[in-house]
This record gives sequence, structure tokens and C-alpha cells, in this order.
Amino acid sequence: MSHRFTSQIEVAGPAGERYDEILTPAALAFIARLDNEFAGRRRELLDERRQRREKLAGGEEVLDFRPETRWIRNDDSWQVAPAAPGLEDRRVEITGPTDRKMTVNALNSGAKVWLADFEDATSPTWSNIVGGQLNLFDAIRRDIDFTTESGKRYTICDNPATIVVRPRGWHLVEKHLRIDGRPVSASLVDFGLYLFHNARQLLARGSGPYFYLPKLENHLEARLWNDVFRLAQQELGIPQGTIRATVLIETITAAFEMDEILFELREHAAGLNAGRWDYIFSIIKNFGDAGADFVLPDRAEVTMTAPFMRAYTELLVQTCHKRGAHAIGGMAAFIPSKDPEANALAFEKVRQDKEREARDGFDGSWVAHPGLVPVCREVFDDVLGGWPNQLGRTREDVSVTAEDLLNVASAGGEVTEKGLRANINVALRYVDAWLRGTGAAAIFGLMEDAATAEIARAQVWQWIRNGTKLDDGTAVTDSLVRTMLDEELASVRADLGPEAKLDDAREIFVETALGEKLPNFLTTGAYARYLTDLV
Repeated sequence: MSHRFTSQIEVAGPAGERYDEILTPAALAFIARLDNEFAGRRRELLDERRQRREKLAGGEEVLDFRPETRWIRNDDSWQVAPAAPGLEDRRVEITGPTDRKMTVNALNSGAKVWLADFEDATSPTWSNIVGGQLNLFDAIRRDIDFTTESGKRYTICDNPATIVVRPRGWHLVEKHLRIDGRPVSASLVDFGLYLFHNARQLLARGSGPYFYLPKLENHLEARLWNDVFRLAQQELGIPQGTIRATVLIETITAAFEMDEILFELREHAAGLNAGRWDYIFSIIKNFGDAGADFVLPDRAEVTMTAPFMRAYTELLVQTCHKRGAHAIGGMAAFIPSKDPEANALAFEKVRQDKEREARDGFDGSWVAHPGLVPVCREVFDDVLGGWPNQLGRTREDVSVTAEDLLNVASAGGEVTEKGLRANINVALRYVDAWLRGTGAAAIFGLMEDAATAEIARAQVWQWIRNGTKLDDGTAVTDSLVRTMLDEELASVRADLGPEAKLDDAREIFVETALGEKLPNFLTTGAYARYLTDLV
């Protein structure tokens, strides 16, 4: 491993081909400027996160709309900035990691937007992080291609999707970049490298530097991002408001502050997105000990038609359109296969899901595979007609209370042995893929990412903590789960073979699902140990 010091930053990671084009002294100095300015505030906000979560879990605080920011919600006069070039029409967005194949395929998919993901769909190996930046660097300059094993070469089409980059969340650090021994914020690394190298090139092409902001829990974290944007634009000498950001509402606390989040980012805001799995994980994380009313059924049964999920998404649309921001729907994770019958059933489910979103007023939605782009586009074409969005639908008919958002019991459904085993099996398969450097993994016909690991093992933890009973009356206990874990491990091992890192995956599952606390998968001791091996 190499260690070199540049612009206050120690680069503690192996050198690779063309890495010096991304890790330039000027780019590293830019990141150092941002991190030195905001590291203290970031740590304070993360401390506040933990303290609030403890209060919610202990019943010391009841989650509600903030009374001190009521004036923001009640003030009808403010709006976010007008849509930036390339973001006026977002009827179909494709998501995926920034590897070279996905970069070319996503840009050529026919989607309006590509969410270029350094977060849940990327295993954060050093090569994935720097290599992803290189792929975006090349793509923006139209200097990228991909050749299949059969020898077929693909290049970028004349009208590629608009790139929107998702950096890692505030809670993560990049251990391969250090200032005075402390790791730099992963958010600022992903954001800073992309912005520094590409902002002017994007502007010259009539687009701009656009971002998706993950895992925000309140408006103060949005304010931090807005201050980062202002300083970054000032340092680079580009106009204020050039950067645009769409915020993922994927935590239960953020659902109570959507107006406030847009207000803090209003000069840079582009919209909000409904992130389903992390939202459900956030509910378990905050209310896992709150009793049976907050126990969720099998993952497959927690659909977007559940009343508490409907409340969340309808409030999101209403909030966005009141403020002139785009509302973007959730993920269709299905992966088309060679089975026509299975495809027909899955495509119909995807169509129904997108039709519901379009009827509700969403301006667009997500898919995980290029094969789903036509389905999503057709649905939104039918609703939008010649219009680029549905901002004119203000959904004044929607009225959502705190009780509606917290009515988790409205999901109904049951916890079954099949669902318990599926959570264990999928978690093992995903963590194995992640340890081998793949953050977006095809598992049982679905594209799964880190949110999969979070929700799968968090549900198991919640069921154990609450002594939840399966539909046959069997209580979910630590002992039962450990027995099933060994059984599923043997099954997965037989399927994946000796190359799989399943012993390590099992250790991570035990640490993150069977302990007293429910840590974030990506901030556990296991994560730290294995990330060191992944460089």
C-alpha cells in the first residue's frame, strides 16, 4: 500500500492506472478545503442523530412535525429554483453503480436521468471509488466505451441520460484519504472529486453538476449540504445555484421535515425521491423497541399501497409540487430474464406500480435495469402527454397527519418462516457480493443493494427483540435464527461455491442482526475490518 501526502491529504491507498488524473493535487486541496471547513459541523450533526434516535427509542420524544419550523410549512410564498437544464423532464430514471459497463448502458438506456451511484449500489473499495470517478470523467467528455466478451463494442449515444451523482451519506468516511490522521467525509470525497473535475465541462455541454443526497434525517443536515454547495461554487468560481440536488426521503424523521429540507436547499433544490427500503429500515431503527405496533410483516408484504406508505408518498408529492420541485417515485428492482411467463407477470406488477405513482402525481420514477425503461416511460407518457412533468398537480386534496405517517400497523400481513428464511438467505448472498466488490447484485430476479442488507437483517433483529410469532405460532428467537442461519448458509454455499465469502458474510450478519443494538451495516466493526481487506 502506498502513502503519499498532497495538499494536506494523505492518500493511503494503492495507486492504479490513471488514478493521478483524479487524485490531482488541486482536487485533493479542494476536498481538504471542504472537509476542514465542515468536519466539525458534520460530527455535531451525527451526534445529534444518535441522541435523537435514543430518545425516540426510549420514548422520551414523540415524533411529530417541528413546531419551531411551522412558519416554513405555512408560508406559501417560497419556491425552489426553476428546473435546471436536463432536469425539466424526469419521467424515467435508471439507477446503478459507476462501473464502466453500467455507465455506458445507463447513458444509452433511453432513461431521462441516470443516478450514478457511489452509495448503496457501490461496494466502497478504493478501486470502485476512484474507478467510478474516472468513468464519469470519461463519459462527460464522450470518451468512454465498453466491449463485451463477444467482442461487441458500445459507445455513448448522441442523446444520453442526464447524470445525477449520489455520493455516500454523511455517516460514512473514506479511510483512504486522511487529514492529520482522521479520515475524510465520504460524502465530500464523492461530491468534491466529481464537481472539481466536471462542473465546467458539464456547463459547457449545456448541463450542470447534479446530485442525489442520501440518508438525510433532518433539515439541519440539508443546511450543511447547502453551505457545502455555496463554498464549493465560490472556490471553483462558478455561479451560485449551479449545483442542483434531489434529496432522498428515506428516513422516517426526514418525512416530517420535507418542507424544511426543500427550504434549506431552495436555491439548489431539484426535488425529492421516495426511497422505500431505507425508509422502512429507518422505521425499524428508530422504533424497533417500541412494541408490536411497529413490527413489520415479511418484507415482500410491505408494499407501497400500505396506508402508512401511501401517507408518506402522497405527502411527498404534495410538498414538492407546492414548492415547484419534482417528486420522483421509487425503485422497480425487477431484472428481466429468459422466462417469458415470469417476465410477463413481473412487467405487469411494475406497470401497476408505476401507474399508481403517475396517478398520484409523481413526475417520474426509478428502474434498476434498462429493460424496464420502456415500461416506465410508456406509463408516464400516457399521463403526461406533451407535458414534461406534473408540477401543476398540487394535490391539495392530500391531508397527512403525524399519526398517518406512524401508523406502521396499517401494513397488516404476517411474519412467516419463508419470509424469515428469505431475509437470512438474501442478506448472506448480498453481503458476499459486497465483500467481493459488487454493490448491486442480482438475487432471485431482483437488483439488490446495500438497503437490502439493512432491511433484511433489521427485520430479523426486530422480530427477535419483540418475540414475534410466525404464522404457525413459532416465536422468533435468537436460537431459531441461528439454526436457520446455518441451514441457509449451507444452501447458499452449495449454490455459490468455494469462492464465496460466506463465513465472513455470516459473521457480519451475526454482528448486525443478533446483537443487543441495531448498528448500521456500513458502520459496524465488521465493515471496518473487511473494508481494509477490500482496498
